[in-house]
Amino acid sequence: MSIALIVTITLVMGVIFVNGWTDAPNAIATAVSTRVLRPHVAIGIAVVMNFFGALVMTLFNAQVAETISNIVSFDGAGNTSQIALAAALFAIVSWSVAAWWFGIPTSESHALIAGLTGAAIALGGLDAVNATE
Repeated sequence: MSIALIVTITLVMGVIFVNGWTDAPNAIATAVSTRVLRPHVAIGIAVVMNFFGALVMTLFNAQVAETISNIVSFDGAGNTSQIALAAALFAIVSWSVAAWWFGIPTSESHALIAGLTGAAIALGGLDAVNATE
């Protein structure tokens, strides 16, 4: 297994961790601060719904991956495209942590599209982005 692949897998796990770290507390805080739910009930609902959300998303993962791959083109030579992907994932983690630190709400899915688009542009210029998708 190459170093680039190990780094990419680690960064994917980082993105998943940061996504849960920022999304779940926002949902819980909203329900608790408005006094709609007690804290332990809100946490319980978040745990159950995040688990079922992960299960349901497995049905759509291939379609989402195909759509994303149609948006950008990573036609780099060798490990260049994998390094660009790792850079995009690192940007998501960095942006999400910085936004969390300053209390700015973020969307990691939007950051993913922006990071992949930026990486594709860095590799192949504006022609690497399919604006019609």
